[in-house]
Amino acid sequence: MNNAKRYITADEIYPVIGDKLTDKVLVFEGETIVDIIGVNEVDDSKVEKYHGLLMPGFVNAHCHLELSHMKGKIPTGSGLLSFLYAVVSMRSFPEEEIMEAIAKADKEMWENGIVAVGDICNTPHTSETKSKSKIMYHSFVEMFDFLQDDQADHHFDQYYPSYLSMPSNGFHSKSIVPHAPYTVSNSLYNKINKAEHQSAISSIHMLESQDENYFCSGKDSGYYDFYRSLGMDIPRFNGHANNALHHYLSQKNQPDHVLFVHGTIMGAEDIALIKKQVKNPYLVSCPNANLFIENKLPRYADWQKSDIPICLGTDSYSSNWQLSIFQEMKTIAKYQSHISFLDMMAWATINGAAALGKSDILGSLEIGKSPGLVNFKGSVEHIFEDNEEGIRVL
Repeated sequence: MNNAKRYITADEIYPVIGDKLTDKVLVFEGETIVDIIGVNEVDDSKVEKYHGLLMPGFVNAHCHLELSHMKGKIPTGSGLLSFLYAVVSMRSFPEEEIMEAIAKADKEMWENGIVAVGDICNTPHTSETKSKSKIMYHSFVEMFDFLQDDQADHHFDQYYPSYLSMPSNGFHSKSIVPHAPYTVSNSLYNKINKAEHQSAISSIHMLESQDENYFCSGKDSGYYDFYRSLGMDIPRFNGHANNALHHYLSQKNQPDHVLFVHGTIMGAEDIALIKKQVKNPYLVSCPNANLFIENKLPRYADWQKSDIPICLGTDSYSSNWQLSIFQEMKTIAKYQSHISFLDMMAWATINGAAALGKSDILGSLEIGKSPGLVNFKGSVEHIFEDNEEGIRVL
């Protein structure tokens, strides 16, 4: 690694934590910020000067890297149940094609300024790319048994080798997590929660459609047809839960640190319940995936009122047109313009870093951190108009 000092400045520098830095220079030694000094404190000839603004590298809090080979394979607007069926039924691809797509997607994310990823994985396919990547990964090894209580041991043992294969070495980290309330039996929840310490970082797909709520509360739901299409006849839930969130929170030994992903139909009451019952929750949105699958976005105003940290993800190439956090921000600005770029900056950086347990290293421009650095053209007020050609990764 080249540890020569670099002196970097721009028209505007946004550290995310703290006020905008004016007339300042970031001093890097290798990848680490070792000082922040005034522009007059260093020989001008040593300073790299950039037009526009600088901010920390992005954190992609939710991705399915192993599905990268499905790019363009699933039609948009099909609805969640049709999408799920397509993902489940289209898993068989040549190994070489899968591995090549994973490596290509990892490279794309790095070039789009993404420095860390919370990656959902069911197979060992991504482990090789992660071990070589410049991106810091937290691998969420996801388990499901399609509500077959008597199959929980089998499915846990099926997915556990994927957990063992994922890198965990100080740079990368990992944990075992459930997929969603509609695919995980009580027995498998228990096995997952016992396998992981309560302080482990967990993740759950949650509140993506009303069918999910109906299903988990014992009402008529399209999920019964979904299971029949997979050759399974699932008995009705007992109806003790009011919705999918209540069902999930009723499980014993829940971890304290949970990423609630998607939340497309998450309402104020759901958010209040999460805040009450989960010690360290995070709300993760993947806007372009929401539009891709169901043409719907969460009510971010409700999310903001809760003060629960909000994070951004890209989901996968099975449900997105690109893997870019900047494009996710752009989509939010287009459809819910009350949310400014500065509002979203924390969602895309420090909140995601904290969600993945990496806020001591990433997410803000502070001395001692190695947060990555991206450069945008223009000013904050016009950032989405001025950056059609992408960003510069420094």
